[in-house]
Amino acid sequence: MTEQRRRSATATRAAILDAARERFGTTGYDRVTMRQVAGDVGVDPAMVVRYFRTKDDLFAEAARFDLDLPDLDGVRPEDLADVLMPRFFAVWEGDAGFLSLLRAAASSDAAGAKMLELFASQVYPALAAAAVDRPADRASLLGSQILGLAFARYVLKVPPLVAMSRDDLLRWVAPVFRHYLTGSPA
Repeated sequence: MTEQRRRSATATRAAILDAARERFGTTGYDRVTMRQVAGDVGVDPAMVVRYFRTKDDLFAEAARFDLDLPDLDGVRPEDLADVLMPRFFAVWEGDAGFLSLLRAAASSDAAGAKMLELFASQVYPALAAAAVDRPADRASLLGSQILGLAFARYVLKVPPLVAMSRDDLLRWVAPVFRHYLTGSPA
């Protein structure tokens, strides 16, 4: 009986997280309530509070994910976009947590801090490995390009960017990746 209850609790917690990711991803941090998330799962709001205590804690857990960026050490500059973009597409298109975080970062200090933490702990180290010098500057510039592209294509849904195939986007961003990580600033 205990094992069955434990599995049920695990499944309920996972369902709450899935619903929270969907809600945060579609409506943004500010407009989501724990009651709405509970309703999406069909549980009492007290159950959401039991597992996550506060909306901030629920958001932090829902927005936690591993980018699993590849090791760029030794990757040729002309191959950087080919190596990175498939992973970015996978995150942008397959992880509601990232889009939730991206949307919310514009209006929530907590979400902005979470996005900065994600950059500092996962993006910066990966990009810095490919930088020829000034890794902080180069990684930050490329990070701004990547976030801007994700925001414009997946949040604002700028029609020409939405209409572009992955291959077209890759061709457009490849020189930018190469320049930011290995090119001369002037």
